[in-house]
Amino acid sequence: GGEVIFTYDVKWEESNIRWADRWDNYLKSTTDEGVHWFSITNSLLVVLLLTGMIAMILIRVVRKDIDRYNDETTLEEAADETGWKLVHSDVFRPPAGTFGPMMLSVFVGSGIQIFMMASTVMVFAIFGFLSPANRGGLMTALLLLYVFNGAFGGYCAARLYKMFNGQNPTRTTILTAVSFPSIVFIISFTVNLFVWHSGSSSAIPFGTMLALLVLWLGVSTPLVFLGAFFGYRKDALSVPTRVKQIERAIPEQPWYLAPVPAVLVGGVLPFGAVFIELFFIMSSIWEEQTYYVFGFLMLSLVILLVTCAEISVVMCYFQLCSENHKWWWRAFLTSGSSALYLYLYSALYFYTNLSVTSFTASLMYFGYMAMVSVAFFLLT
Repeated sequence: GGEVIFTYDVKWEESNIRWADRWDNYLKSTTDEGVHWFSITNSLLVVLLLTGMIAMILIRVVRKDIDRYNDETTLEEAADETGWKLVHSDVFRPPAGTFGPMMLSVFVGSGIQIFMMASTVMVFAIFGFLSPANRGGLMTALLLLYVFNGAFGGYCAARLYKMFNGQNPTRTTILTAVSFPSIVFIISFTVNLFVWHSGSSSAIPFGTMLALLVLWLGVSTPLVFLGAFFGYRKDALSVPTRVKQIERAIPEQPWYLAPVPAVLVGGVLPFGAVFIELFFIMSSIWEEQTYYVFGFLMLSLVILLVTCAEISVVMCYFQLCSENHKWWWRAFLTSGSSALYLYLYSALYFYTNLSVTSFTASLMYFGYMAMVSVAFFLLT
């Protein structure tokens, strides 16, 4: 129980390493380029597979069908047609339901805002503006760029909602401004209640949460309304075919084209294109490892977006061939279902890579991964 007194000496030696290169030894020691290249190669193979499928559909099937459709000369011959040609007058029918067009526009607008945030952060990181020496710099950049890209989300939501001939533009704009931030705020506040109660130093200070609330309501929301204002001033997007007043009946669908199986299958490939890179990102977040290969991450983001677009096109084509013209939500959810696989993978990572025993730490992990999964859902 006695007092222990000790001293130590520090000797400073001049180094030939430049200040800008001081992190190179750490970054090189934590970067496994072979695994990253394997991830990119795996993702490119997925993209090439989907590209080949789309090329086959567009060049062989669709072109052949269009030529044959244009050669029809009698109504009897035209009546024998089947597949996607029969739903040409219903394919641009707005989503059904009171909140169908509205919520789809809100989700698309929120996704565009997240995409602009992610792509801008990637550009800054690639050019070296985000240093690993400042571990909070990346999160600060994400929050600020999300706030300042609100105009893009409002503009895209307004353009899409106007194409649907929506009747509640103000409500749509408000939902675009508050939907995703509300989910993030509720989860963060709930998790922090438990963290504050446990006395952990990782709790977000009340002043910081208040500042984020001010940024959300004082900057992001007005920018969303500004973007929506310019979006609604534009002429509505035109569609190539006229929509009939009477909706065409949808025939009985095969089981593999039912909404749930088709959506779940569509999310496998986008997740498979990025899951290896996802492991390194989660290791950086939860195991205090350094992640600085933003070039690989940018390539993974591009491959992810291409994969999402192509799998949605393929699945929508199969759906239209079965004479089901309700494709709007299906196209959004097909690639968005990859967020479900992301959350399931986070649970697997938790039980296999982390040694967490406290309830508060587990709640923090699954709460924050839920926020990431929601953002991933809107992005894809």
